[in-house]
Formats: sequence, structure tokens, C-alpha cells
Amino acid sequence: MANLTVVIDDSVLLEARKRALDQGTSVNALLRNYLESYVGKEQRATGMQRFIEQARASGGRSSKAWNRSDLHER
Repeated sequence: MANLTVVIDDSVLLEARKRALDQGTSVNALLRNYLESYVGKEQRATGMQRFIEQARASGGRSSKAWNRSDLHER
């Protein structure tokens, strides 16, 4: 696991520590969770965009209008 140095105003860090303490966590955990979430969202968005581009490029079409009972037939 890598270490990261972040430079922020002392008053911001103090308030962040107080809020984190109230939430039963740490500033470190909050930042780690935020960055993990940020990266995950970007990866999902990129993956979905690639899927849409490939679907459009495929030229495939469905002539059937599906309804709920068709989808659940076994």
C-alpha cells in the first residue's frame, strides 16, 4: 500500500478530524474510501461507455418487441 502526502489548511484538517471522530472513523479512512469510490465510478463509467459504443457499432437489431412474460418464460 502506498503513502500519500496531502497539504491542506490546518483548520480544515482539524474540522475534518472532528467530523471523522463523530462518525467513528479517521480522515485517512475517509480519504481512502473517497478515492476508492472515485476510481470505481470512473471505471464503471468508462466500461459502460465502451459497451454502448460496441453495441452501436455492431449494427445488430432485434425485430421482436419483448414483454415481461417473454423474458420470464423458461
